[in-house]
Amino acid sequence: MNTEHDWISTPITADLLRGFLDLERTAHGLLPHRLPARARRQFPDGQLALAEAQPSGVRLVFRTRATTIELDTLPTKRAYRGYPAPADGVYDLVIDGRLTARTTVPGGNVHMIDMATQAVELREGPSGTARFTDLPTGDKSVEIWLPHVEVTELIALRTDAPVEPARENGRKVWLHHGSSISHGSNAAHPTAIWPALAAAQGEVELINLGFSGSALLDPFTARAMRDTPADMISLKIGINVVNADAMRLRAFGPAVHGFLDTLREGHPTTPLLVVSSILCPVQEDTPGPLAPAFDGGRLRFKATGDPAERAAGRLTLTVIRAELARIVAQRAADDPNLHYLDGRDLYGEKDYAELPLPDDIHPDPAGHRRIAENFARLAFRDGGPFCPSATL
Repeated sequence: MNTEHDWISTPITADLLRGFLDLERTAHGLLPHRLPARARRQFPDGQLALAEAQPSGVRLVFRTRATTIELDTLPTKRAYRGYPAPADGVYDLVIDGRLTARTTVPGGNVHMIDMATQAVELREGPSGTARFTDLPTGDKSVEIWLPHVEVTELIALRTDAPVEPARENGRKVWLHHGSSISHGSNAAHPTAIWPALAAAQGEVELINLGFSGSALLDPFTARAMRDTPADMISLKIGINVVNADAMRLRAFGPAVHGFLDTLREGHPTTPLLVVSSILCPVQEDTPGPLAPAFDGGRLRFKATGDPAERAAGRLTLTVIRAELARIVAQRAADDPNLHYLDGRDLYGEKDYAELPLPDDIHPDPAGHRRIAENFARLAFRDGGPFCPSATL
């Protein structure tokens, strides 16, 4: 720790955090969760346990005159046995709405995954410090966005001037649920995931429930969303249901209805946008399950199902888009605040030709920007389901 300043330590409490649904006190500090404790007790799946504890969209928000800020954390990272370690997760510093600096915290714990057996070994490591220096003088609004792909335990916040909770900005709250693309896979840093970019363009506060590999219409996720205050809600459905080969058409339709019914219990008139998958050629007409493979050290994915089994109810993205459009059209007759958006309007054939998916499933950083721009245009602009007149 740098000792040249007269440091002020500020306890990290809920009023300094945004984008979380629950906080867990650990042996090291405070761990933000994106699903409440009740939901976490209802799934045995390690994939979702890891995903919801990765703080995609979670940020510290406060006001200060500080020119130096230090945040002690204990990261838990993910690596694959036999392959190069991934880059350290990024901490984004946003001052008065502008991305001002980035840093990383080396070290920390590592979940070492064996791709052949899926066995996971935890290798413990030291905590570290995200340090930001030479910041502008004067009173300012500060946001520290946590790494979207690293579990992050918050230990201590130090500054060279007092900290106070951020003032209310009057922005509406956008609650979003989706897959690894919404979680931020392949995005370069936490404010560059497409929901964060779209939220900035729409001038709304984001709560991101994008869970890598885990947008599976789980009832506990629906209940968590039902119980979370929000001014607008979006639900991006499709890719995980297909690539997990989680259900057939017979089960899918009722599951969507059930999820929407639960949301409407807590948000009866809130603008609600159902979004289907972006274009993903490997899953458009081929069922799952999806299989990962390293190609020359590069992770790629392929669908392993038989397209001929679509007639027996096997799901593909094409089948799911048609079913979602049908369900929303049916329900919208009695629910004028329910809307549908074809995901190919966010990223379609022209986008794929210009910005191909590097691992065949997830967009690259430029793809995240394209999806965000299209979502903001279609959802937040005049005539969109989340434009100001639609959310009054």
